[in-house]
Amino acid sequence: MKIPSTLKRLALQEDLNFLLTNRIPRHTVTRFVGWFSRIRHPWVYRISLWLWTRFTDLDLSEARDTRFRSLHECFTRELKTGARPVDDAPSVVVSPSDGIVGAIGTIEALGPGRTQVFQIKGFPYLLEDLLGNTPRARQWAADLAGGCYVTLRLTSAMYHRFHAPDDARLSHVTYISGDTWNVNPIALRRIERLFCKNERAVLHLRLADGQWLLLVPVAAILVASLRLHALDVPLNLRYRGPNELPCDTTYLRGQEMGWFEHGSTIVVLAPAGFSLAPGVVSGRVLRMGQALLRKPRR
Repeated sequence: MKIPSTLKRLALQEDLNFLLTNRIPRHTVTRFVGWFSRIRHPWVYRISLWLWTRFTDLDLSEARDTRFRSLHECFTRELKTGARPVDDAPSVVVSPSDGIVGAIGTIEALGPGRTQVFQIKGFPYLLEDLLGNTPRARQWAADLAGGCYVTLRLTSAMYHRFHAPDDARLSHVTYISGDTWNVNPIALRRIERLFCKNERAVLHLRLADGQWLLLVPVAAILVASLRLHALDVPLNLRYRGPNELPCDTTYLRGQEMGWFEHGSTIVVLAPAGFSLAPGVVSGRVLRMGQALLRKPRR
């Protein structure tokens, strides 16, 4: 049976994409891009921005400032006041970031110490591994069994800051240094347990009504650096510890918590009683502030 030429081209493009973004010295390239993006020179910025817009649908019309001195300032841009209305319904938790909804579903308990979610259909991973596989992580994973999860993928052209999904207190951060695989759908279909391999942070949030949930920002190639306003150090590949970072910072719903240096993924994990908000389906593009989860009925 002959494969249509169109499908052949798509397959070749997918293979090329995977090779160019993964089969390279990922740490070295990521550190180089981190350095290069901070160069403050008008010609460097303009040429780089021109190349960037050739491959993405970058839209700066919502940016608070549109005159940038470097690519880094453009990557981490802030938005105009009011550009992201925040749903104020007390019965919901809002999306912490812009993103494309990926894998969603129920957190499955497979047995003692084994709690499963999916990065994409057919590619499961253990929640304990994502959270660091420490005693604390294993307890959180067990407590999340029967709850729900949502994966939000940020593309390189999207707004890269993330915000509090509700009035909440950030009580603990676990930083896990790791690899920098690309987290696009091509890589998710080829690399098992990808989120468990990459650099990430686990943010434990206690909501004002007593509920709790976890946000897990996962870094990727070109973006192996996270910044949290609650911590006075950047979380990047050069930072090796301590991994457990207690903190005590309160946020109002929609208040900025931090940012990625480029684009990546946030996994939202909520215990039993939470459910997906209407319209939250795989493939939908959400904006920060839109309803993401329904809270348990009191």
